[in-house]
Amino acid sequence: MDLINTIGRRKTAVARIYMKPGNGQVVINKKDLQNYFPLPTLQYLVNQPFSITETVGQYDLKVNLNGGGIKGQAEALRLAISRALCKVDPEYRKLLKPKGLLRRDPRMVERKKAGQPKARKKFQFSKR
Repeated sequence: MDLINTIGRRKTAVARIYMKPGNGQVVINKKDLQNYFPLPTLQYLVNQPFSITETVGQYDLKVNLNGGGIKGQAEALRLAISRALCKVDPEYRKLLKPKGLLRRDPRMVERKKAGQPKARKKFQFSKR
C-alpha cells in the first residue's frame, strides 16, 4: 500500500486526505492535530475511525481542510478517514458502517428567501 487519498464533506466543509503507513502523525493545513482542533471532543471525532478499527498510530495523514466551521471540518475529516480505511481493508466497512461513519450527512443550511429576514423567519405582520 502506498498513498491513499479520499475526500469527505459536511455542510460546506471539505476534507482532502492523503494517508500512508506511518506512526500516527496527523498534519492538518500544516498544523498538528492538537493545535488545529484544540477541543478534546473534536479530537475524539477525528480519531473515532482509527479507534473503532483498532488502527491507532498505524497511518500518517496529510490533510487539506477548507470551508465550514470547526465542527463541520472535524466531521468531514472523520468521513474521509473512514473512506480511506475502507480502501485499505474492505473488512473495516463492517465495523464502520453500523456506527454511521460512512454516511455523508446531507443536512445543509437552508437558503434565505426573498421578502424574509431569514430562511423561515418572517417580518412582523401588521394588520393596520
